[in-house]
Amino acid sequence: MRGSGILLHISSLPGPYGIGTFGKEAYRFVDFLSEAKQKYWQILPLGPTSYGDSPYQTLSAFAGNPYFIDLEILMTEGLLTENDLIGLPRGDTERVDYGLQFRKRFEILRTAYRHFDCQDDSFLSFTEKNAWWLDDYALFMSLKTKFDNRSWDMWPAPYRFRDKEALNSYRKEAGSEIGFWKFVQYQFFKQWKELKKYANSQGIKFIGDIPIYVAFDSADVWCAPAYWQLTDELVPKAVAGVPPDGFTPDGQLWGNPLYDYDIMEKDGFSWWIKRISFSFELFDVLRIDHFRGFESYYAVPFGDKTARYGKWVKGPGYKLFSKIKEALGELDIIAEDLGYLTPEVRNMLKECGFPGMKIFQFGFDPHHESEYAPHNYTKNSVVYPGTHDSSTLKGWLQGRSREEYQYYKEYLRFKRKKDAVWRGIVECFKSVCDTCIIQMQDYLELDDSARFNIPSTLGGNWVWRVKKKHLSEKLAKKIAGLVKVYYR
Repeated sequence: MRGSGILLHISSLPGPYGIGTFGKEAYRFVDFLSEAKQKYWQILPLGPTSYGDSPYQTLSAFAGNPYFIDLEILMTEGLLTENDLIGLPRGDTERVDYGLQFRKRFEILRTAYRHFDCQDDSFLSFTEKNAWWLDDYALFMSLKTKFDNRSWDMWPAPYRFRDKEALNSYRKEAGSEIGFWKFVQYQFFKQWKELKKYANSQGIKFIGDIPIYVAFDSADVWCAPAYWQLTDELVPKAVAGVPPDGFTPDGQLWGNPLYDYDIMEKDGFSWWIKRISFSFELFDVLRIDHFRGFESYYAVPFGDKTARYGKWVKGPGYKLFSKIKEALGELDIIAEDLGYLTPEVRNMLKECGFPGMKIFQFGFDPHHESEYAPHNYTKNSVVYPGTHDSSTLKGWLQGRSREEYQYYKEYLRFKRKKDAVWRGIVECFKSVCDTCIIQMQDYLELDDSARFNIPSTLGGNWVWRVKKKHLSEKLAKKIAGLVKVYYR
């Protein structure tokens, strides 16, 4: 069935206190989607971010980002007062100041925790149900706080190597601190599930997103180092990245630890089954980033400064997804199948049956035909003008050479320059792809000042926010018109 949706991360929602949350503006955006006759709200990963603020480098594969907890909801529950929020911006800021959020949010959440009844039945039920990941995560964050937020590989040896006696002793002395981190997760998931319930009641499904890799400085690696390619001293043997290409001559050095798939396979890929199962408790559809990495992954020697000298290593391939299907049944998964695709990767995708991605911006080379040109799209696909990692459609058009722009203009058959962005959106809508997802920035025809991320750069990313006034009834009706014309 054909459908369409909008890509807008939670942090990009409007509202007070400096960052988008699960509060009233999120509900208002659901209403906007409903008015625009959309079926999907796509977001980026929801995990707790660390240094660099990337939602693709999180402190846990299971925990949620404390920044998204709505403080006004906590006020209605009697856990905070207006005076507790002094220091956060009251107005609708254009960009997220993550440094400010880091300094103030946890201080405010600790105030809320002091007013919270830890014997609350729903809290106790949550902690019991999620103990399999929550206990270790709360312990990890408590220790991280104790050691000035340093990466776990810089902790004293008893904690680094998870000495049972040391951890048991610490649990007894830090019970309240550990309880705080459980409280934070309780509030996150309670608010998120209420928002999802409302969205689903309005006919809107959430497309969630998970990175293929986890961060080295994460509860996941600290708790179960055997699942990753580490030495006996818990140092990565190799790290993740992608090889050099025409855009990045040194490749991209991501630095994530690599899975030890042989060990994972011996216990039936249980970690992956838990991760996917848990993700589907949160989302209706799941996008898996860097899907090709399951067939073969690019391993860079640990300590290298660039990704130039990595090598491709065979991954688990379809047998991983066969195990997931055996355990969980048929799942609505979107495979981010961009990058260097071999016949083996294409065969794995075909075996899985998951829709891949078509990126409209990639399809306009005046000298070579591209599989991303709209006339080459296939039905079992999701089309995007661009992704969170690329230029906005307007920014991309501004960067075209005269020859490239002329080819784009002839392909889409328009005359006026002011129509260039909207004609691209229309082309995505009318494509044969089952699903069409448009970034909010493209509907607003914003240039690269609104770009969300520039890969391989640090600072200034993930900060863009939409203005409340831009989510207008006029725009919703314009989008709804496309849905009607192209049967989405």
